[in-house]
Amino acid sequence: MNRQPDPAQSVTTAPESLRAEQSSRIRKYLITMGIRTACFLLAVVLEGWLRWTAVAAAVVLPYIAVVFANAVGPRTAGTITPVTPVVPTITDEATVLEGLVVERPAD
Repeated sequence: MNRQPDPAQSVTTAPESLRAEQSSRIRKYLITMGIRTACFLLAVVLEGWLRWTAVAAAVVLPYIAVVFANAVGPRTAGTITPVTPVVPTITDEATVLEGLVVERPAD
C-alpha cells in the first residue's frame, strides 16, 4: 500500500472560521439595534413627518436585523493548494554538536 499523504491546507485558502462569521453577524445585529434605539430617541425629539419616519424605521428595523443576523453565507470548502515543503540543507559550514544519545525504552 503506497498511499500519498493528504495535501496540507494553505492558511490563505482556508475558509472563514465559524467564530469570525458569528462575530460579524452579531456586530451587524447590534449596529442595527443601535440605529433602532436612535430612531426611538429621534421620534421623541422630532416633529411632523420626520417623527413618523423615525417610528416606522424603529418598527421595521428588528425584522431587518434578524434577517441580517440569520443570513449565513455559504460555507465554501476552500481550495487546497500544494504547500512546498522546506527541506533544510546541510552545508559545509554546519556545526557538529557533540553529545550523548539516550535511548528511551518503548512504552
